Amino acid sequence: MCGIVGLFLKSKELRSELGSMFTPMLVEMTSRGPDSAGVAIYRDEHDGSNWKITTFSPDQYTDWIALADNIKFELGIELSVHSNNSHCVFVTDSEPSAVVEAIERNNPEMQVMSVGKLVEIYKETGLPTEVATRFKIDQMAGTHAVGHTRMATESAVTTAGSHPYSTGHDVCLVHNGSLSNHNRLRENLVKSAGIKFRTENDTEVAAAFISDRLANDYNLHEALTDCISELDGFYTFVAGSADGFAVLRDPIACKPAVLAESDSYVAFGSEYRALTTLPDIEHASVWEPEPAVVYSWSLN
Repeated sequence: MCGIVGLFLKSKELRSELGSMFTPMLVEMTSRGPDSAGVAIYRDEHDGSNWKITTFSPDQYTDWIALADNIKFELGIELSVHSNNSHCVFVTDSEPSAVVEAIERNNPEMQVMSVGKLVEIYKETGLPTEVATRFKIDQMAGTHAVGHTRMATESAVTTAGSHPYSTGHDVCLVHNGSLSNHNRLRENLVKSAGIKFRTENDTEVAAAFISDRLANDYNLHEALTDCISELDGFYTFVAGSADGFAVLRDPIACKPAVLAESDSYVAFGSEYRALTTLPDIEHASVWEPEPAVVYSWSLN
């Protein structure tokens, strides 16, 4: 089943309210996915020239500062840490791939959630309201957010198995549905692009496919357009990038989806009830996205 929500703010005046607007949307999808929840937030809380590496640790007693000190000594770089419950954002002006490798080398139990200059991904097992509260999502400002509530039907309920997924810089994807050709596609992406996969989840493969297209100078709209011909199965995708937000349903479009657009925002929900708390929703344009059509918006 699973539930998806997304919010893209066109109005700069609303950006301080992103988290407070978005959190009720996520919580409303609890009945569609009570096992776990996750959020990708696009915000510039630090210097926009720096890289942010969001990491999860299953050990509640993780000493993030000691880890950062080890990596700083090992790599000879500047590195700051900003912990948030079971997650921590490492901020650096150095090459992020070296930092990611050092994090995983120092503690193989840790999982890198996202890398980018804007995106931060927070996800955990538990009810969506519990997850949102743990990470104080309602207090976060930003430009756009993508969220997912999961009902695991074919795999264990774990933090790693929760959505969103990110396999490229400032890219995230959430997915409701199931892909049938993800194993072959995963093999091709490992061989052709050297992409490293951390889970067996089909959504991570779709995220990697989109990231690979973006790395080859596609924009987000074009990358999702290629999904129509290259991905088999049934799916609804909501994707985010540093400056964009996009939605795609497969050609059959059996999964529910609703889009709403006003002068101030664009919002997506697996069901309309996820959108009802948004300001002025009664005057927004509301519609069901067409099958095999990419809808996208950009900050630029």
